[in-house]
Amino acid sequence: MLGAMRFGTFIPQGWRLDLVGIKPADQWRVMATLAQRADEGPWESLWVYDHFHTVPVATEEATHEAWTLMAAFAAATNRIRLGQMCTCMGYRNPAYLAKVAATIDIVSGGRVEMGIGGGWYEQEWRAYGYGFPEIPQRLAKLREGVEIMHQAWTTGTATLDGEHYQVDGAIVRPLPLQDGGIPFWIAGAGEKVTLKIAAQYASYTNFAGSLEEFDHKSGILRGHCDTLGRDFTDITRSSNFNTIVGATEAEALDRLAAVKARLLPLVGEKRADVIEHDYLTSDGFGTVEQVAERLARRAQHGLGYSIHYFPEAAYDHSGVELFERGVIAALA
Repeated sequence: MLGAMRFGTFIPQGWRLDLVGIKPADQWRVMATLAQRADEGPWESLWVYDHFHTVPVATEEATHEAWTLMAAFAAATNRIRLGQMCTCMGYRNPAYLAKVAATIDIVSGGRVEMGIGGGWYEQEWRAYGYGFPEIPQRLAKLREGVEIMHQAWTTGTATLDGEHYQVDGAIVRPLPLQDGGIPFWIAGAGEKVTLKIAAQYASYTNFAGSLEEFDHKSGILRGHCDTLGRDFTDITRSSNFNTIVGATEAEALDRLAAVKARLLPLVGEKRADVIEHDYLTSDGFGTVEQVAERLARRAQHGLGYSIHYFPEAAYDHSGVELFERGVIAALA
């Protein structure tokens, strides 16, 4: 018998061009309304992306900053957990980030998750003056940063004379409200480094890709856990899904066509076609029954937590409501 699936939802913040046409003065109201709606609904968590420029191309459209939104959502909601998919370690000093996250955990009553990864969006890194270190350096920063945050949240201070970060008695008080500190979601699937960090520190991992890739990465993670003497089942495995559902296949296609039409003037036909293909091949696209069946199959392979991005959310709640009534009701 399958265990219950846990569900998270992304709140549109502009990064994926999902606030286009909404005036900046109205965007917080839209985001807060969606967060409060999720807070009152069947979702366990809400999520934002940690990015500064829009994707797939940098535009003048809004992209709201992730940790500022974390603080705002902490004050605007009561129950739902608050996550980032995922915080880029290279964008903030980890001792400072530990302090920020601990403060938000207090404000929220102990509801913060720490999604953390090495980062990848090169033009954004360079535009903000961070350079763009090679992958080994980015992952080394991730490893050191996670150690600093772990120390800070479990002892109240952090000291590390690392290659990339040097902190000396950084005080992080008060501690987060959550016993053992804020849970780590180690995002990414690098087999030698990222998954080893996850095996040591993570409460959750987040894998992209096909079911076959999910199985492969799960096996690598299990091997690292065995080497470290950690119980593999202590780590919940999650995945994100680009999600558009309809009562019928035709309705799902109509919804996708509307999304593509909104993006087309901003990204161009070639990129819009790629985005369309990404939805058509997503396990989150189709009828309620189709999506529920695919997620149930993923659950049989160990997926415990699915996080869903709805490109329509800022404009139309009906697809989200359909997902809640059908998919979540069937699997949660």
